[in-house]
Amino acid sequence: MNIDGKRYTGERALFSSDGLVITDTIFDDGESPLKESSNISLLRCMFKWKYPLWYCENISMDRCTVFEMGRAGIWYTNNISVTNTLIEAPKIFRRCVGLTVSDTDIVNASETLWACEDVELRNVTAKGDYFAMNCTDMDIDGLNLVGNYPFDGLRDSTVRNSTLMSKDAFWNCENVTVENCFISGEYLGWNSSCLTFVNCTIESLQGLCYIDGLKLINCRLLNTSLAFEYSTLDAELIGTVDSVKNPVSGRIVCDGIGELIMDDANPSRTDIIIRNKDNV
Repeated sequence: MNIDGKRYTGERALFSSDGLVITDTIFDDGESPLKESSNISLLRCMFKWKYPLWYCENISMDRCTVFEMGRAGIWYTNNISVTNTLIEAPKIFRRCVGLTVSDTDIVNASETLWACEDVELRNVTAKGDYFAMNCTDMDIDGLNLVGNYPFDGLRDSTVRNSTLMSKDAFWNCENVTVENCFISGEYLGWNSSCLTFVNCTIESLQGLCYIDGLKLINCRLLNTSLAFEYSTLDAELIGTVDSVKNPVSGRIVCDGIGELIMDDANPSRTDIIIRNKDNV
């Protein structure tokens, strides 16, 4: 069934629908217009009120717009594809499984993407705090994020070719790899395990501390001080590090360390290799 150019108001306007192709349609004042629906294709639709897609299955959205009051819009929904869409609403994805978002702007990404599984993000721009908390199996390529506390509790995931302007990113993570990224923000990566950075540029006050199994491969640490406190690590760095404080054990290879602080660590447990010893 095709729906084209309609305007719906009122609660549960198309509740429990199946097999609809909806084009150029406005969902206005009224909660949960498509709750419990399945096999829905949405093209150039507008969502202006709360909870539009809850408990849904097999949804595609292309060139849609979710307005600010479409908040908490997509929860408990599985197998959903979102492309070329503008999302103004916060808290947009929760507890979704099988989610793909591409070429999409999330301009108010506060508390967005919580507890989701099997997620692909491609060329997404987002702004807001607490992005992607407690997610599993994320595959991210081309994310531009401005907002603090992202990826808290992330598991079994990869982030590539992204820019994160984020304090307290990647806390409490496990088995996460970050490749070809720029990250700027204090206290990066605390309380995580098996956290790997490859070809990244990082700026972080007291970054990369309290990590069990930290690995850095071909990374630059710019304006980064008091790094690696209470971490076990294997770090091969380009350039110098402003200061290193009390790593637990492992290896650091770099061109120089501005200040090495070992007042609460056993120096014999960490191998420090300086390529140019004049920079120690």
